[in-house]
Amino acid sequence: MVDPIKILRERGGSVISPLRWSDNRLFLLDQRLLPHKEEWIEVNSWQGAYNAIADMVVRGAPAIGIVAAFGMVLGLKRCISDIKAEDDILKCLVTIGEGLRSARPTAVNLSWAVNRIIKKARRGFLCQNAYNGYNNNDNNNENYDIDNYNNIDADNLLSFLEKEAVSIWREDIISNIEMGKNGLELIKKCSSILTHCNAGALATGGYGTALGVIRYAHFVKKGLKVFADETRPWLQGSRLTAWELMKDGIDVHIICDNAVGLFMRQGKIDAVIVGADRIALNGDVANKIGTYQVAVMAKEHSIPFYVAAPFSTVDISISSGALIPIEERDEREVLTFDGLPIAPSGIRARNPVFDITPNHLITAIITEKGVLTPPYEKKLMGQTRQL
Repeated sequence: MVDPIKILRERGGSVISPLRWSDNRLFLLDQRLLPHKEEWIEVNSWQGAYNAIADMVVRGAPAIGIVAAFGMVLGLKRCISDIKAEDDILKCLVTIGEGLRSARPTAVNLSWAVNRIIKKARRGFLCQNAYNGYNNNDNNNENYDIDNYNNIDADNLLSFLEKEAVSIWREDIISNIEMGKNGLELIKKCSSILTHCNAGALATGGYGTALGVIRYAHFVKKGLKVFADETRPWLQGSRLTAWELMKDGIDVHIICDNAVGLFMRQGKIDAVIVGADRIALNGDVANKIGTYQVAVMAKEHSIPFYVAAPFSTVDISISSGALIPIEERDEREVLTFDGLPIAPSGIRARNPVFDITPNHLITAIITEKGVLTPPYEKKLMGQTRQL
């Protein structure tokens, strides 16, 4: 298997990734501790992967999906050691998938990755020649040793699905780099770009979606300046986006969330690029809370508003953003800061962590397949059917 980190370094000129996979062991960069401390933790069970996703050790829709895929592999390891019957192992894997899916319900990549692993497991058991005719769609043209998979059984299913999880990770990195290339046409030299939350290497397998576009523009020397808004309450913009961009030598300034309108009115922002946790068929986008108000202000000031996301983020079963579930997290995330109370004792808070940006506010959606402009529905349906 080609090391995804090697692809990231050679094709994208970066090595920032929130995860490592080595000797059937998953290591995650604890993003809760950034930017002050870089600490890697080992995850050795599907429950550990669930906790890492739910507790924000790892966040960002693509990264969550990749970690879920490896969580399925880790869970399968325990299934195989406890039970031997093929039907029972598949049932165990489905149960693990259901558990992982509940960790962050808004991020469609999580369910997408879980379903892909389950599908491969069923294919491996049901097909005598599981890998014959396998369509390797990661654009890497890796030559799988298909003879090893002519008769998939419980003993080698683990290796079979490990390869699939690594493929999901590798494909994400490649698609991010392609997104960066595709988005280049939208970025003018010496632009000032606003980004919200963190849609970078830390939110993906590496390189990033929104930050992947910024990275690639920086790579070809377009001389960008980036404004990263704080993104309350987890401060992913000031903690994570700023950390990433500084690591890659990109000019970045942090601004308060409520300063965005002022900077737009002063003409200091030329474009907005954000990521997405789910895209409905009509082009409505679920992203980190605060994205909608940024899009409204961009429209008011005639500033292009771009969304960068892989096609795995598109949910064709959802016709519009009105049907996307909005996750709400613990109110203590709003009422405290670094563990210290910042509000009156006994007060209540609401903490939705996503909002919906309607398609009419979105100038274009940047994907690994190209740049899509309104109307989105037929284009999104057509591209997803080809995957």
